[in-house]
This record gives sequence, structure tokens and C-alpha cells, in this order.
Amino acid sequence: MTADNQAKLTRNAIFLILVASLGYFVDIYDLLIFLIVRKESLLDIGVKPTDVLSKGLTIINLQMLGLLLGGILWGVLGDKLGRLKVLFGSITLYSLANFANGMVHDPESYAIIRFIAGIGLAGELGAGITLVSETLSKEKRGHGTMIVASVGLFGAVAADMVSKYGWRDAYFVGGGLGTLLLLLRIGTFESGMFKNVVQKGVSKGNFFMLFNNWDRFKKYLYCILIGAPLWYVVGVLISLQPEFGIALHAADKLSAGDGILYAYIGIAFGGIAAGLLAQLTKSRKLTMYIFLILSVITVVIYLSSTGLTSQHYLWLCFFMGFAVGYWTTFITIAAEQFGTNIRSTVATTVPNFVRGSLIPINFAFAALKVHYGMITSGYIMMAILTVVALFSISQLKETFGKDLNYVEVS
Repeated sequence: MTADNQAKLTRNAIFLILVASLGYFVDIYDLLIFLIVRKESLLDIGVKPTDVLSKGLTIINLQMLGLLLGGILWGVLGDKLGRLKVLFGSITLYSLANFANGMVHDPESYAIIRFIAGIGLAGELGAGITLVSETLSKEKRGHGTMIVASVGLFGAVAADMVSKYGWRDAYFVGGGLGTLLLLLRIGTFESGMFKNVVQKGVSKGNFFMLFNNWDRFKKYLYCILIGAPLWYVVGVLISLQPEFGIALHAADKLSAGDGILYAYIGIAFGGIAAGLLAQLTKSRKLTMYIFLILSVITVVIYLSSTGLTSQHYLWLCFFMGFAVGYWTTFITIAAEQFGTNIRSTVATTVPNFVRGSLIPINFAFAALKVHYGMITSGYIMMAILTVVALFSISQLKETFGKDLNYVEVS
């Protein structure tokens, strides 16, 4: 390869990482905006204060259901039609949905549009991580995905800041950011590995390949289960912070939006730390073990800290966020476990199935809460999810430095 070609490839890779990072920034903004404006927006459209929690859980469950279905849709399309087409389609859908969300006046419309937004949001991260993983060298792809995670997660910071100006404007800004992102996508390029698979005529995007082989199915299931504790921490322990604040006898009122802001700043720093640790130890599995144990420690501290001020709880949210900052590491593990012809399907469905796992987690937590209360239920759920995650990571092979230029056979 000539020096000019190498320089061009490097410039293209840098631009791809930049665009993928900004795409994840917008993705996180739109994914979390409802959690941040949940209370304000529902009260504003006429929901009774006593119904805010139940209506909010219904809407977030529908958004997560959209992510589940969208993960399958965009993942399969990413392997069949290409990673770039998925990025354009998903961004267009969730941008339009966010504009519509800014104009809702009843909880039913709100829920339906968040479901549609969830479908759109499902395609962004998996396609971006797949593109970066397949474009960079096996030695450097960990750095690339780390940058995507670190920049992208600051979308939560932007969401919290913009929400201060009103929940409707926050949705309009989300739609506008998505529209601007579409213009940036024009300069990106398709994965070379995907092009090679197209030329070989290999079966692509066959979702059922993940289920027609027992070993492949187990590997896929384990990839999903290792990420479940993360979304439980964000989707329950932090997004329901106002309710946990009452149970913990907080000295003043707690804010879900501020909690999510601090948590995602922590996740951003945790993502950098996890990426660097994986590069240093040359082991993504060891990194996952360390961060899973660290997350248990921070959750125990959070749930046992009673009577503190809101500022103290925000810092606890930051440390919990840091401890679950393995989000991109776990998605990279999933992408590296499978061949090019179903890699987008896996990398897109796994994080969205993890997000979708919030549905059964919410139901289980609500059922436990009736018998054991908020705090004890918080302990029980974290213990179960962490034990399952630790077992799952123990069953997966180390993939650091693995050559990804191969395909899965039926």
C-alpha cells in the first residue's frame, strides 16, 4: 500500500470514528430524554401525580419494546444491505419521532411515538460499532470503539442541559440533531469486510442462524446477559431516583434528570477506563470481571446510604455510572464473537435486547417491591443480574486481537 493510500485510509478511519461518535451522542440523547423529562412531561399533559410512575413505566417499556424489534430489523438489514443504509434509515425514523413527541398532548400518543422512536434508535450504535470494528486494525479497534463510547455518552449531558428549557423543546432539539447527523453521514464509507462478503455470495443477515446451532445460540445469549446489570442500574436505580430518594430518606428532593446526567458522565469516564484496561491487559473478559464486581460495590453503597443530601446521591450516581462503563466493551465482545455475515445482526440486537431486558426487569422489580420494598428489591435484582452476568462472561472466549475477517456457516 502506498503512503498516499495509507494516509487516505487513516483519514477515512478518523472521520468514521468521528461520525460514529457523534451518532452515538445523538442516540444517547434521544434514548434518555424521556427518562429525564418523564415527570415534567406527563404532568404537563394531564397525567395525575399518582399515575406518573405507572404511566412512565408503561411508556419506557414500549420504548424498550421498540428497541427490541428495531434491533432485529436494523441488524438484519445491516448484514443484508450494508451498515450505512441502516444508519441513514434509523436516524431518519427517530428524528421524525422526536419532532412528533414534542407535539403530544395525551399519554397514549406519547407511548406510541416513543415506541416508534425506540425502533429508530435501535440501529445507530450496533451499525456504528460494526463499521469501526471492521475498518480499524485488530490492535486499534478497541481504541476506536472506546472513543465512540466516550464521546457518545456525553449525549446524556446535553439531554439534561437542554431539558432545563422545557420538555417539548428538548424533543425538538433531538429531532434537529438527528437531521444534522444525516448530513454528516454522506461522507462515510461502507465496511470493506462487508463488501467482500457480498462478492463471495455468502448468506447474510440470517437472524435464525443464531438459533439453529446450540453453541452459537448459547454464545449469543451470554453476550446479552453480560450487559443486563448495566441497564438495570440506569433504567431502575437511577431513573427512579426520586422514588429511591424517599425510600432512602434523602435530606432533600432527588432529580432523575440530574442523576442520569451524573451517571452518564461516569459512564463516559468508565468507558475510557474500561477501554484502556482492555488494551493494557489485552483481555476484554478480565475487564468485564473487574467492572461487574465494581458495579456491585457501588450499588451496595448507594442502597445503604440513607439520609444524605441530593448532592451526595448525585456523586453516588457518578460512581455507579463509572462502574457500569463497560457498555462499549461488552458490545465489542459481542461483535468479535461472530462472523461478518451476521456481525451487524449481533452487534445491533445484543445492546437492544439488553435495553429491552428492562421490560422483564421492571416487572420483576415491581413484583419484588410489593413484598420487600424499594431498597431490598434493589439489592435482590442487582445480585441476580450480576451472578448471571459473571457466569455468562466466564462461558465466552477471549476475543482481544481476534481476526474478524471470517463468516459463519449455516
